Amino acid sequence: MSTTTDYRHLTGDYIIDPAHSRFGFVARHAMVTKIRGAFNVFEGNVRLDGGNSANSTVELTIKSASIDTRNADRDGHLRSNDFLAMDEHPDITFRSTAVTWIDQDSFEVTGDLTIKGVTRSVTIPLSFEGQATDPFGNSRIGFEGSTTINRTDFGVTWNAALEAGGVLVGDKVVLEFEISAIKQNAMGGPAASSVM
Repeated sequence: MSTTTDYRHLTGDYIIDPAHSRFGFVARHAMVTKIRGAFNVFEGNVRLDGGNSANSTVELTIKSASIDTRNADRDGHLRSNDFLAMDEHPDITFRSTAVTWIDQDSFEVTGDLTIKGVTRSVTIPLSFEGQATDPFGNSRIGFEGSTTINRTDFGVTWNAALEAGGVLVGDKVVLEFEISAIKQNAMGGPAASSVM
């Protein structure tokens, strides 16, 4: 761990707070515009070792059916076998294999991302947004970041040709992460819960 900031006081187990976190994505549509969406149902945990990042871990499970681009027809197509095949592969998962601090405010998480039953290693650069205690006594930490994947690497290959050339859906997808995680107490839960 190479940093001038002491993070040992943050060491502990954290649960990702779905009410204050977002897992989104951006994809190119018809070569000229972008489609933005998010997954609304997910759960995850973070084990943070502030003294040795090698002991830190991240696990995340996202429900494919919760995809939301604010268009019901498009969401239905994305859930189908053409894209996420949610009936056969209801979960998108990420399991970290390495956590590395880059400097006092940023780090990288490398891990196994599984989409549609296909697993690939990805590295996600994240910024540490800080730590705070909320009005309910919960100790929270925040992270933000993004990474770009090629959807065809995960077997998501459907497309349609455009009359003017090119294709309807871009292969590159930007995954966006905004994470608020609550530290667990000695009893294995937060100090209190809140959706505020």
